[in-house]
Amino acid sequence: MSAAPDSMDTSAQPLLSPAAYARMDREVAKFPAEQKQSAVMAVLAIAQDEVGWVSQPVIDAVAAYLQMPPIAVWEVATFYNMYLTSKPGRFRIAVCTNLPCQLRDGEKAAHYLKQKLGIDFGETSADGRFTLAEAECLGACGDAPVMLVNNKRMCSFMGTERLDALVDELKKA
Repeated sequence: MSAAPDSMDTSAQPLLSPAAYARMDREVAKFPAEQKQSAVMAVLAIAQDEVGWVSQPVIDAVAAYLQMPPIAVWEVATFYNMYLTSKPGRFRIAVCTNLPCQLRDGEKAAHYLKQKLGIDFGETSADGRFTLAEAECLGACGDAPVMLVNNKRMCSFMGTERLDALVDELKKA
């Protein structure tokens, strides 16, 4: 006999770990109880760190946790470019395309990286290893051209030699 379609599968793994929920609790505690939705950005970041991107199940989990409509969480996730709403490759390399980086060979570095990886901005390599993205100013104009790997690691002065070294390092990781 099969289970009813709307019955809950208790054998399924929870989407987020207890450690992630503990971190989320700390963020929510920074706001008055009736305004816990104010923690949506921090909670989305924690969930993204845990899962790797902001999928629909992540949106739903965050919405349920903060007791807000999923569409409101989706609006935040799609407004800010630090949230990934499509599954990235293992390494997401975001290249700053703002003027200071462009004036210091940023366009050349982006073109070189596109050729080296065989993908364009917004694409993921066939092996699922790399996703290439454009980034708004990363706040390191004096170190241009700059890139951000997985929203965590800033890479500066990214000429062709440094790009080769970065890609080689990431391929080995």
